[in-house]
Amino acid sequence: MEKLVSSWFNNKTLPQSYIFPPETRPGNHINPRSNAIPVIDLGNASAHDRTLVVQQILKASQEFGFFQVINHGVSEDLMNDTMNVFKEFFELPAEDKADLYSEEFNRPCKLYTSSANYDGDKVHLWRDSLRHPCHPLEECIKIWPQKPTRYREIVAAYSIEAKKLGSRILDLISEGLGLDLGYFGNKLSESVVASVNHYPPCPDPSLTLGIAKHCDPSLLTILLQGDVFGLQVLNDGKWIGVEPLHNAFVVNIGHQLEVVSNNRLKGAEHRVVTNSTVARTTAAIFLNPSEDCIVEPAKSLIRADESPAYRAFKFKEFLYNYVTMGGNSEKSLEPFKLHG
Repeated sequence: MEKLVSSWFNNKTLPQSYIFPPETRPGNHINPRSNAIPVIDLGNASAHDRTLVVQQILKASQEFGFFQVINHGVSEDLMNDTMNVFKEFFELPAEDKADLYSEEFNRPCKLYTSSANYDGDKVHLWRDSLRHPCHPLEECIKIWPQKPTRYREIVAAYSIEAKKLGSRILDLISEGLGLDLGYFGNKLSESVVASVNHYPPCPDPSLTLGIAKHCDPSLLTILLQGDVFGLQVLNDGKWIGVEPLHNAFVVNIGHQLEVVSNNRLKGAEHRVVTNSTVARTTAAIFLNPSEDCIVEPAKSLIRADESPAYRAFKFKEFLYNYVTMGGNSEKSLEPFKLHG
C-alpha cells in the first residue's frame, strides 16, 4: 500500500524511479490541445443518417484509431455517479483499500500502482489503478470493492450500459466493414474489464508519464475521461491531445480489431501525461475476446488479390506476448504477422 502514488505524492520531489529517459519524456509537449480527434453524434444513427455515422466511425478508425461519441444513450446522471464513486474509492482511507492491494499479476480484482509488474518496471508510471472483470456480472460483482457502499450498485449499472454502447459501436463498425451484423457479438467481445486510473498531481509533469506509449490489446475501449486533460494520441508522428468533452466517451480501436479488420482499422498508440495542479481519474471499459477465442482476419474481408496479414491465434496467447513485450505495439503483433 505504501507504494501507491496517492499515499506519498504530497510535497515530494519526483523520485528518480519515475523519471523517463529524455527521448520518451513529454517535456514541454504536455498540453498540445486539439480538436482533431473526430466527435461523432450517435443520435444521428437513425435510419436516414445511419450510413453517414457508419462512414464517420470508419474514417476516424482508419485515420486516428480514436474518436469521441456524444448522444450515446448513457445517462448523464449515471456517468456522473460512476465518476464520483471511482473518485470516492481512491479517496478512501488506506485501511479501507488494503485488502484489494496486490502485486499478484493474475489476481482478478486488484488495486496496484504503476503497472501490473511494479518490480519489473524500468520506469514507474505516475498512477494508481483499480482493475476488475465485469462479466458475467453476477459472478464478478462478488469480488468488487465493498466500499464506497454505492460502488457495486453504480458500477454494475454502468458496466451494463458501457457494454451496450460498445456493442452498438461494434455493430456500426461491422456494417462499415461489410461484415454480418452481430459479427463481434460472440466470443470476440465476451470479456468486459474495468480499468480505473487515478493520477495525483505531479511535481514535474515534464519528466514522467501516467501511462507510457502503447496500443490497447482489446477489441474496443470505451473511456470515461472526465473533465481533466491528459490523454494524447500519436498521429503522423505528433502527439494530439484529446479534449475532454462534457458527457462524451472516448472510443479507441484495440489490437484485436486491427487483426480482425486485416489492418483496415488502426490501433493507435496513445499515452497519458500528468499535471501539477489537480488529480485526474478516468475509467476504461475494455471489450476483449474470451481467453480461448480464436482471433483472425475476417475471411470475408480478404479480397482475391490479397492475403491475411495475421495468423489465427487464441487471445490468451496474444495477451501473454503483449504483457511480455511490455505493451510494445510492434513487438506485440510481430509473432502473429504473416509475411507473404
